[in-house]
Amino acid sequence: MKVKDLMTEKVYTVGPDDPVDKVFVLFHYEGIRHVPVVEKKKVVGIVSDRDMKKILGPKTQTTLKSGNDKQFNISPRKVRTIMRRNVLTVGPEELSSDAAAIMAKRKIGCLPVAKNGRLVGILSATDILKAYVKLSQTFQKLKKELGITI
Repeated sequence: MKVKDLMTEKVYTVGPDDPVDKVFVLFHYEGIRHVPVVEKKKVVGIVSDRDMKKILGPKTQTTLKSGNDKQFNISPRKVRTIMRRNVLTVGPEELSSDAAAIMAKRKIGCLPVAKNGRLVGILSATDILKAYVKLSQTFQKLKKELGITI
């Protein structure tokens, strides 16, 4: 199975000069945990939900109220001040098992997927787990149908 078979093609991105609050809003309202930082259509960084938690300390916070009176603490900083640089990317034609091995070895939750230097998707640990569940269910079904015990 290739990366392109598992990756998410709809990728939310930010630029290095965007405010960190844009990342926070994406995490909160879109239910995602990683946002690639893109400049001139190339991946130059990434921000994770863990990066956000680290910077939301009491000295850098301002308060934003939403329409339902929930309060969110937002940093006035720029994305470039918190993004991780030298991001490892993977190609869509690479084996998903190789990408999963890289993620496990480096203890990272996602890999941006780039083709010819341009972002075309993102492969997250969740994408890999979904594939594992599907494969495992298919395997169990086949075992049952064929009467195989292992």
